[in-house]
This record gives sequence, C-alpha cells and structure tokens, in this order.
Amino acid sequence: MTVVMPAGVAVARDLVGPATEAALSRLSPGVRRVAAYHYGLADADGNPIRGGSGKALRPALALLSARAAGAAPERGVTPAVAVELVHNFSLLHDDIMDGDTERRHRPTAWTVFGVGAAILAGDALLALANDLLLEDMAPGGPWAARCLSTAVQRLIAGQGEDLAFERRGDVTLAECLQMAGDKTAALMACACTIGAVHVGASPEMAMGLAEFGGHVGLAFQLTDDLLGIWGAPEVTGKPVRADLRARKKSLPVVAALASGTPQALELAQILASSADLTEDDLVHAADLVVAAGGRQWAEEEADSRLAAAAAALDGIGVPADVRAEFIAIAEFITARQW
Repeated sequence: MTVVMPAGVAVARDLVGPATEAALSRLSPGVRRVAAYHYGLADADGNPIRGGSGKALRPALALLSARAAGAAPERGVTPAVAVELVHNFSLLHDDIMDGDTERRHRPTAWTVFGVGAAILAGDALLALANDLLLEDMAPGGPWAARCLSTAVQRLIAGQGEDLAFERRGDVTLAECLQMAGDKTAALMACACTIGAVHVGASPEMAMGLAEFGGHVGLAFQLTDDLLGIWGAPEVTGKPVRADLRARKKSLPVVAALASGTPQALELAQILASSADLTEDDLVHAADLVVAAGGRQWAEEEADSRLAAAAAALDGIGVPADVRAEFIAIAEFITARQW
C-alpha cells in the first residue's frame, strides 16, 4: 500500500520551515550549531545542507487548528514552530537517555557534539518555544504558552515512567497506556489545539481539538510500537524486532504479558533472561506476542482510538474541509507499513 502525504503537511513545511530557521538563528552560535545539525539543516561543521527538519506533522496539525477557529493558516505559524521546537527538545534528550546513535539516517547529535552540548541544545529549544508564543501578542498567546507548558510537564512525566518501566517486571496495561498518553499523546493533543487557542478559539473548540489529538497520539504510539516489532527496517530505520531486542515494555508486549495465557508466561521468561537474545529468540518472542493476543489488541485499539478521534471533532464547529484534513493526517501517521 502506498501512503500519500496529506497536502496540509506540504503547506506546513512551506510556512513553518522558514520560520523555524529564523527562530533557530536567535540561539547562541554553539547551541545553534547543534540544533541546526539535529534538524538536518547543517552538517557537523555548520555548513548548510538541503532537506531535513522532519516530517512536519505536528506543525501541520497546529496550522489546521488555527484554521478550525476561522483564522488563516499563517496565524498558526508561531504556535506550529513552538510545538516543533518542543518536539525536537524531547528528541535530543530521548536520544541520550535511550543511547540511540542514529536518527533520520544520521548520527545523533550527542554522538557528534557530546552529551552536554545536546542537552543544552534541547534546553534552548524549549525556552525558545515559550518565548515565541509570548512575544507575538496574539490574543491567546499566554494561554497557548500555558498549553505547551502543560504538555511538556506531561511529556516529562511520561518519559520518567518509561524509564522506570525498564526496571520493573510488573507493568500493567493501564500504566502503559497512561505513560503513552503522557509521553506521546500530550504533545500531539497540544499540536491539535494550540493554534486555535493562540487565535482565541472558544473553550469548547479547544477542548474538542485536544481530545482529537489525544486519541490520535495514542493511535500513533500503538502503531509505532507495532512497527517496533514487525516494521520493515526501510520504514522504521531500525532492525526488525528492535523493541524486543531492547526488551522494551511497549503496548503490544504489555498487552500480551497481561493476557494470562501460557504464551504470556513464556514471553515473560524470555524477556527476563539476562542473556543476550538471539535472532531465534526474537522471532519466537514476536510469535508469542501474536499468540498471546498482543498484536491484535494493539491493532484494534489503534482503530478504536482513530474512531474516537473522529467523533471528538463532531459538534464543535470545525469546517468540513478542515475536518477532512485532520482525519487525513491522523490516518497518514497511523498507516501501517510492515
């Protein structure tokens, strides 16, 4: 199946890309060099390069949320840039915490510039995001900043739980869903409402858009977790079954472990082993996740979250064309490519 990029994503790149580069130019030279490299805008020596800057999915959602409130997409550029800055703050720090050495088919920033420099670059992006929201004097600027700050607090809480799960063998499915809701869905929900908040939308619309984004964020995480086990390397950029190799407490795995089946017990024993897992072990573990119902649960839950997201847009006054674009992006980011 060929997945078509929604038109709104291309619009976001055209509008938000230059504004993001302008924002990054405000950083101090050393920090700017790390951030530009991380964004794919420069090489390790600071020489400009073409391309980069990610998929622009969250900026596209932020622009749509401004349009949902009746504003031109250009009025959503500042909150779109702010959300993407925060997203990249989290990526810079996540790469360090997870020990990841590659992102977007390039060495991660911390492996090139050092841990300290990457942490400082992430911190600078976070501070810059709030500065942008508070500077442009939009009617909802302070509320948009508050929305973003709340999302960051939830993101940090979710990341903390994710790290804690690595040391626990008794993680429940409810805990795992809460962690994903904080770590991933909170910022997605913010992206889907921050443009509307920034231009002074009604509380009813802002809350409905946030609910939409929360469901989409969970559907995205479920799909990402499925790809982390069964995704093709050319799609994920990681070896097949990478999450199992890392013994990650992903949603399909936790659902399988919670099934109470004989396969769940065998899977728990494999994941608790202190020995390195062989390729045969990983294949068998993936088969056990399927047999214990973890894969089916994750696929059905993702579909359920997408349906709930669509329902959240009903009755809050979102124009039909904007609603269609929201749904198109939601379906795009949760499309399964095995």
